[in-house]
Amino acid sequence: MPLIALTGGIASGKSTIAARLAEHGATVIDADAIVREVQQPGSPVLEAIAEAFGENMIAADGSLDRASLGARVFGDDEALQRLNAIVHPAVRVESQRRFDAAFSADPAAVVVYDVPLLVEARVEDPWDLVVVADAPADVRVQRMMRLRGMSEDDARRRIGAQVSDEERRAIADVVVDTSETVEHTLEQVDALWRSLTA
Repeated sequence: MPLIALTGGIASGKSTIAARLAEHGATVIDADAIVREVQQPGSPVLEAIAEAFGENMIAADGSLDRASLGARVFGDDEALQRLNAIVHPAVRVESQRRFDAAFSADPAAVVVYDVPLLVEARVEDPWDLVVVADAPADVRVQRMMRLRGMSEDDARRRIGAQVSDEERRAIADVVVDTSETVEHTLEQVDALWRSLTA
């Protein structure tokens, strides 16, 4: 019953790896989806964000105005730390609840936590394996321009705001090279699955 952390920088191919592991039968738990859930209208997390950063962080429909919050914390380390101190504990509790539920439903489950901010927030957790999706920054910039319509400057800024590839590789038990074709990535994921279930 391995608990695996899957991480990688923006446009690193992490979602491709997660989807393939799910096809093989892994239970994939998405940290970003949990973040959105704990910030739902009326939640204690959303109320704490409004209190810390202002009521203008709440959209007219009562939901989080992600663009306003992003603009407020992006490039401001102190504000980002304040936000993380509000959000991360709630995400930790909910993710642990889901891990426990997955293993109670199937003690032999392979549970994969798809978590972009592993290095920043959860590196000390007791993972059985840390898998890192890895592609050079230039490849990721091209993907962001092609798939997300970003300018090169915006793409490089987003990459620059995250921890370095070196920091991610330093915590990896397995590095999946996603810099080539999707088929090449999937072959590596298939080999990983075989080793997990052997």
